[in-house]
Amino acid sequence: MTAAIRDIAAPDKAPFHALWQGYLDFYGVTLTPEVTARTWARLLDPASPLRGRVAAKGDALLGFALSLTHPSSWVAGEDCYLEDLFVAPQARGQGLGRALIDDLITQARARGCHRLYWHTRHDNAQARKLYDSYVQTDDHIRYRLTL
Repeated sequence: MTAAIRDIAAPDKAPFHALWQGYLDFYGVTLTPEVTARTWARLLDPASPLRGRVAAKGDALLGFALSLTHPSSWVAGEDCYLEDLFVAPQARGQGLGRALIDDLITQARARGCHRLYWHTRHDNAQARKLYDSYVQTDDHIRYRLTL
């Protein structure tokens, strides 16, 4: 499937929200409408560190990658964190996840980032197969404290 990878844009609101809901459903997460609205606003704000790229075919969005860059105490420059990656179920297995990651690698290198990292659930076998084709897990365990 040929899809263009591009920056998310204001006209993408409805199709992005549909994909976003699919992503939340996959992870069994419920967010308030305010959080989703704030995420959308950040994606469109050029001053926000949160960036969104989408895989699009015509007006249809087939997937997205949301990332941000941040300073690191381990390298002289910045790291890029792939926070969210999602491909619509009907578009999976066609290379879109790989295309979104490859695009993010190019984008992060262009911004001078030194590393790209992400995480996923241990039981997300389909995603892990893709991720393992880039790099093996570094055996870090994530802790998240809600404040």
